[in-house]
Amino acid sequence: MTSSTMAGQTRGTKAPPTPVAPDDLRIFKRRPRKRPAAYRPSPDLLPVLVDTGTYASRRRRSHVDAASLLVFVIVLIQLLPSRLVVPDLTSVGRPGLLVGLLLAVWWLLSKLHPRLAMTGPQPMRWAFVAYALSLLLSYAAGQFRGMPTLEANSADRALLGALAFMGIVFMTADGVPTRERLDDLQRVLIYCTAINSLLGILQFITKKDLTQNIIIPGLTLQGELVGLADRGGGGLIRVAGTTGHYIEFSVVMAFAVPLGIHYARFAARKAERRLFLICTLIIAGSIPLALSRTGILAVGVALLCMWPAWNWRFRFNVLVVTAGLLGVLSVVRPGLLGTLRSLFSNAEDDPSIKGRTDDYEVVFQYASERPWLGRGTGTFIPELYRYLDNQWLMTLMNNGYIGIAAMVVLHFTGVFLAIIAFRRAENEVDRHLCAAIAAVPLIAALTGLTFDSFSFSTFVVVLGLQLGAAGAMWRFTHPARTTRGAAVGALNR
Repeated sequence: MTSSTMAGQTRGTKAPPTPVAPDDLRIFKRRPRKRPAAYRPSPDLLPVLVDTGTYASRRRRSHVDAASLLVFVIVLIQLLPSRLVVPDLTSVGRPGLLVGLLLAVWWLLSKLHPRLAMTGPQPMRWAFVAYALSLLLSYAAGQFRGMPTLEANSADRALLGALAFMGIVFMTADGVPTRERLDDLQRVLIYCTAINSLLGILQFITKKDLTQNIIIPGLTLQGELVGLADRGGGGLIRVAGTTGHYIEFSVVMAFAVPLGIHYARFAARKAERRLFLICTLIIAGSIPLALSRTGILAVGVALLCMWPAWNWRFRFNVLVVTAGLLGVLSVVRPGLLGTLRSLFSNAEDDPSIKGRTDDYEVVFQYASERPWLGRGTGTFIPELYRYLDNQWLMTLMNNGYIGIAAMVVLHFTGVFLAIIAFRRAENEVDRHLCAAIAAVPLIAALTGLTFDSFSFSTFVVVLGLQLGAAGAMWRFTHPARTTRGAAVGALNR
């Protein structure tokens, strides 16, 4: 048969296709690539509008970013005793502060390259620059008047501590790339604070300083541990966890309460919300164990700051939980609430309050000699002169009225940035977090009237994190920004 004949036969009729079994069709189907259930594209991996019609690629996802090192700082500062330092480095040798110094160097180096620097306005930078300038001017004034070796060494340590403080504030405000990473940072802070508070509760129950069992190779104790102290009679003791003082312990716990409430309310999963509720109850329950008026006032200020962000139903729930927690404390440890009540009712006869009020006359007499820049940063050493349980008076002695003004600017810039972000926020979750962040610098400003807060590094680190978080939330909610993270090049503003 010729080829033409074959063509003629097949032109009129078309042979039916061979049927294919359904199972054989699977080889032609391309299965979609499944993504993990929790997958969320990071804004940092999306294109960035850097000018009209011009886009640049974002930085690649990094396993070690600023938030990772800040998490490391939190773990070291909350879980290691405050007196545990690198040998021969005194109080600045706390591992968490050394990582803070590394963050400061990282931030300064990032400014040397345009592709690494975070561009755009950031009020928290300028507030801290004003504070740092007051420290440097006072340091220079102290050098000009002449200082003994002990004061000169203390001044150098104060500047190093301020540099670590700067690294934590700047890297949180500028270096945390996304809102999700800020949440990660705050979650770790709550977890570590809960562990610290649980340690304080165990100290109260066992009446043993369990921090003596925390031994890290390569680190040494700088002086004695804080230990436990009796107060109020009835066998009640004060606890400090891993912090440097009982008041510091209570205030740091109060810092974490509004943040814990936030994640107990808005965490993504129900199990996670319950976990944060347990952590918050542990943290709040440990505050009275420090037997400190300052801690009670601090947690009261925290709840007042959060009040505008709550509806009436949630306010009622908070009051019920608070009453229940107080009831549990009164049953578990009878006499505890009565002792706390007596701290306020007998305040006029309390020698600690009388000692604080007696400081005013002496301090203002000293301050009249050097009113504007003070004696010099870090030079008013309590062991040489007198103990001042008031950070504002301590700042007046060291840095003068200029230093006082700079501290006001630093604290209330954090409060105002969080309030601005609160007003800009488009959802309830962001507004609630802004209210929690705003509570921290306000608590710090008020509790500075009752103890020399900047002498304690755990307090300073947690305050620095929340000041930076206020700057980060201000950046994330900025209406002129088309992106939420650190961008390559200048953003269109």
